[in-house]
Amino acid sequence: MALSWWERPIALTEAVVAQHTVKLAPEPDGERRGSVPMPHDADAQHATTSDIDNGTVSSEASGPTVRTAAPFSLVVVGDSLTVGCGVDDQQEGLVPDMARTLASIINRPVQWATYGRLGATMRRVRFRLLPQVKEQPDLLVLCAGSNDVMARRSAKEWRSDLTAAIDEAKALCPHVVVISSGQVYRSPALGRVLRKAILDMTDAQTAISKRICADKQVRFVDMTHYDTGLTDDEFWAYDNFHPSKRCYQMLADGVIAQASTDF
Repeated sequence: MALSWWERPIALTEAVVAQHTVKLAPEPDGERRGSVPMPHDADAQHATTSDIDNGTVSSEASGPTVRTAAPFSLVVVGDSLTVGCGVDDQQEGLVPDMARTLASIINRPVQWATYGRLGATMRRVRFRLLPQVKEQPDLLVLCAGSNDVMARRSAKEWRSDLTAAIDEAKALCPHVVVISSGQVYRSPALGRVLRKAILDMTDAQTAISKRICADKQVRFVDMTHYDTGLTDDEFWAYDNFHPSKRCYQMLADGVIAQASTDF
């Protein structure tokens, strides 16, 4: 629901207050790439010679069939969610969690990499971050939008930047997924009327993104209203603006559940 005329100055005032009072969590330390082993690797490594001799585990199944599966390459490009703001280490963020969930679904090892920046808009993804991607991944995920909403970038600008970013991403990888903006409209660090305004803008952006992704034939993952089942205390990190470690895990499960149907 759009803001009434008398709510608009309240939202603007709350936005000014937020600029001076919200202390965002920084980008956490840690490596921005890594690997997740195939879930069955541990079982295969524990198979004994007697197991093989007895036929419980065949020598072929315990060897090349299990251990030489080609790694699946996952690259995520985007904003602060991409680089795990709100947790203590990159390994606790969204992308490693996505890799772990993906590995368990496709039963393959997953190599992951992140290219992100706190505060990144889709324009920055398009011009600064995507050009940094040198590999040719099996899956490339674009994860940005909340900062475009917060900066009040126009629908025309969003269409232009998202469309171009998708085209750039498809030149790097045939399988592209776009994730919607996060749930900033729920942030307890923001005023009530400002949250309402952000929800309106987020819903409008999501509707545009769905149409663009349908036209471009890429998967759109709508996390705008995804229910993690967490309370506010469980959902938010210490800055009350970014997800907590547990929330990243839940969001990763939700993203992969929607995205993995394509492969």
